[in-house]
Amino acid sequence: MCGFALTGVVATTAPDAVEPAHMRPAPVVPAEFEKCPPGMEMRVSDPGGAGPPESGALTPEQADRYHRQLRDALVPLRGQQLEPPHTVPVVVHVISAEDGSGDVSDERIHEQIDVLNTAYSGGYAGVTAQEVGVGETAKRSAGVKAAEENAADTGFRFELAEITRTVDDDWFTGFDQHRDTIRARLRQGGAETLNIYTADLGPGLLGYSTFPQDYKDKPEQDGVVVAHDTLPGGDRDRFNLGHTGTHEIGHWLGLFHTFQNGCTPPGDYVDDTPYEREAASGCPVDRDTCPDEPGKDAVTNFMNYSDDACMTHFTEGQGRRMVEHWAAFRS
Repeated sequence: MCGFALTGVVATTAPDAVEPAHMRPAPVVPAEFEKCPPGMEMRVSDPGGAGPPESGALTPEQADRYHRQLRDALVPLRGQQLEPPHTVPVVVHVISAEDGSGDVSDERIHEQIDVLNTAYSGGYAGVTAQEVGVGETAKRSAGVKAAEENAADTGFRFELAEITRTVDDDWFTGFDQHRDTIRARLRQGGAETLNIYTADLGPGLLGYSTFPQDYKDKPEQDGVVVAHDTLPGGDRDRFNLGHTGTHEIGHWLGLFHTFQNGCTPPGDYVDDTPYEREAASGCPVDRDTCPDEPGKDAVTNFMNYSDDACMTHFTEGQGRRMVEHWAAFRS
């Protein structure tokens, strides 16, 4: 395997065996974990709150199943050099109300694509919160700088292919109830095409995504859904810099939350992200919820629940895992 932080693109070689490349042991599944629907992972604005319907992290069982599917899918690719695509085509579906609510402008959509390209190239590492337009009190500390030393250029780039616009009050305010119908009617392209849907998702819910492993069985449902006010320039307090899109596309490319499985092995199945007991809120940069494990919490990682202004990077390990998922399920 090879990967280069910032100065190069993350690439990897397909594993020679179906066993996980990391050395963390298999997860122990606590009985008290609640089930949540497979094929969906969400980002919420208040991880300590009750959350919207169907919210919550994947159970250890679900995460382990997705991981095993990945390892099995990589078997035919053994020894091959795996690389990210040149660009990922993006189709954005804007769902709005008849009164104009949620009618996201073309300009903001282009800004969202710019945010994605900066985030996935490692361009936010070292940028202070003040530089991205938030107050002095939210500035990143020296602890963040240390975490960013592993910031990676994942190699993924995104190119806007089309914008579609649908005006429907029921779809706009009730996307979750109509999501299967909406996505089946609007989705374009194959497994390699990123379809993003914007609508009013209600309080608390910022966005959700399918996983690449589920494309084969339900291709028409594949994609990412984000609240319209989380795109750059939106009015969602603390979450209007576009990193809900960054986060959810990480799931679309196969990543789990940094706090997956808590302090219990194998964590998020990525070796260079520290164990983390629970999701972060705000920007608690010096937090260490798994003190018996090396490293402080990955608070500034895009796969956490931190405020947009706190998020700065993906790691090389995450980049490799995204490349593996792309080769296995989306190439």
